[in-house]
Amino acid sequence: MAQVTVGENESIESALRRFKRQVSKAGIFAELKRLRHHENHFEKAKRKAMQRRRRR
Repeated sequence: MAQVTVGENESIESALRRFKRQVSKAGIFAELKRLRHHENHFEKAKRKAMQRRRRR
C-alpha cells in the first residue's frame, strides 16, 4: 500500500508526484492490469519470463 505524508510547506502537486512514483515502483498498476485482463498462453509465458529476469 503506497502512502505519502504531506509536509507543512509542501505543495499538493509535489506530494502527488511522490505518490505516483511510489505506486509505479511498487508495481500496483502492473498488478491491476494483470488482474483485469485475460492472458493468453503467449502473454502468460512472456510475463513469467520477465519475472524470472527480475529475480536474477
